[in-house]
Amino acid sequence: MATLADNADRPAATPATVRAGRVLGGLAAVFLLVDAGTKLVAPQFAIDNSPPLGWQFDIATVRTLGVLLLVPTLLYIWPRTAALGAVLITGYLGGAIATHVRADSPLLTHTLFGVYLALFVWGGLWLRQPALRSLFPFDNRKA
Repeated sequence: MATLADNADRPAATPATVRAGRVLGGLAAVFLLVDAGTKLVAPQFAIDNSPPLGWQFDIATVRTLGVLLLVPTLLYIWPRTAALGAVLITGYLGGAIATHVRADSPLLTHTLFGVYLALFVWGGLWLRQPALRSLFPFDNRKA
């Protein structure tokens, strides 16, 4: 099993890899920030434009969801806490996926959207952090 100490054996991320990771992670972060901001600034707008998910929305609930999304997203944006933010975002998106499964939403467009977004979050982090690549290597070739 790879450890963070094994990172010295791996080459550093290339500038193109880091750039691609920043683009993927940035796209996910912008989407999440807009979603959280909408829930915090205009909760009635968020309520009016939410699909029927089988549970009652009120302004306090929507604002709470906005805070629960904003905090992990800010942690994800800050490089030192990006992994913690990614874990918390993944948990939030897991709840969204479970809600869509329960509401019998369309699979590819609604239910799996959280999976697509999590792939952007973790893919961006994996591309820009060599330590994470050493923990989850997809290239098993030895140098």
